[in-house]
Amino acid sequence: MTSYGSYRQLRLVPQRGGVPKSLAKDSPLWRIDWILLLAAVVLSLGSSLLVWSATRGRDTLTHGDPQYFLFRHLTNVLIGAVLCAVVIAIGSRRFRTVVPFLYAGVILLLLATLSPLGSTINGQHSWIQLGGGFSVQPAEFAKLAIVLSMAVVLSDQVDAGEREFPANRAVFRGLVWATLPMAIVMLMPDAGSVMVMAVIVLGILLASGAANRWVFGLILAGVGGCVAIWKLGVLSKYQIDRFAAFANPALDPSGVGYNTAQARIAIGSGGLTGKGLFHGTQTTGQFVPEQQTDFVFTVAGEELGFLGAMAIIVLLGVVLWRACRIARQATDLYGTIVAAGVVAWFAFQGFENIGMCLGIMPVAGIPLPFVSYGGSSMFSTWVAIGLLQAVQSQRPIAA
Repeated sequence: MTSYGSYRQLRLVPQRGGVPKSLAKDSPLWRIDWILLLAAVVLSLGSSLLVWSATRGRDTLTHGDPQYFLFRHLTNVLIGAVLCAVVIAIGSRRFRTVVPFLYAGVILLLLATLSPLGSTINGQHSWIQLGGGFSVQPAEFAKLAIVLSMAVVLSDQVDAGEREFPANRAVFRGLVWATLPMAIVMLMPDAGSVMVMAVIVLGILLASGAANRWVFGLILAGVGGCVAIWKLGVLSKYQIDRFAAFANPALDPSGVGYNTAQARIAIGSGGLTGKGLFHGTQTTGQFVPEQQTDFVFTVAGEELGFLGAMAIIVLLGVVLWRACRIARQATDLYGTIVAAGVVAWFAFQGFENIGMCLGIMPVAGIPLPFVSYGGSSMFSTWVAIGLLQAVQSQRPIAA
């Protein structure tokens, strides 16, 4: 396994007179991963057409304005891009110093969600209404909090040169930091987000170089936790029904299995090239519920066909490829863990969202990164892109 101590032997190569070599190429603009940025931009902007198609005919949602969700989605993308730029400007090392404060802020938001300030949507007490039609879902930011807090705890001694790999005590502390937000989110109950967080933790442990017993222990704890959640009745009835419908799709196609059945019809009817943007019969007929959020992939499958749906998957693949590249080339363990956590997050969440639209995964109510409508999801994913770019930007020029 790679020794992170070797990274500290890298240094900037100065020219004569102390002027950094190739000053222009050493600027932040040259260090940005433009392929990663372009893939994220195309996904975010292209998805605005899918959101528009899914909502323009739903007068009860748009208040009579067909462009209502289009403009809000684009506004979310713009805000997300600004947050990304702010994270890049702060830099990976400086951002690391504020992680405890960000973690505390997320915990307070999660607790506020469980208070009377929170509101229930689709059976989950997961939102805080801000007024004016705006709301925030703190569970999306909890994913960032887990990535950053575990990165700080696990890398502290390694990046200081005191150890080659994280100590058992550091791994335990990191798991404690991750468990707190997961426990709060489970009380909402939001099982989908907890599944994503669990995969993030697993990916971080694998990337950190922690002892294998922690990885196997986490897997066993996850299995035991699932059994306990089921036996103790933590899940609500509609969540249990979703798993039952996944296990037996023919159980209740007009009830709990309706979403998946209609999603599969929409995607299957698109063929190779689709019915054309704004011409999907399942979409215009409003047969697929929550189509601008959890089931936005069905719009691509029906109206843009197999080619359009594959374009989304390929672009997500590009994001994951560049993130893996950043993790591999990071100059410290902190950067590696941050990038690996984002990879685990995006990979599992994308697979789960697309999988539930295809009927190969249970319906979990989690958004498709960069594509689904929703401010909290868009903001958190773009902050994650900013974190990746910040890690990439700190990579020094090898001697």
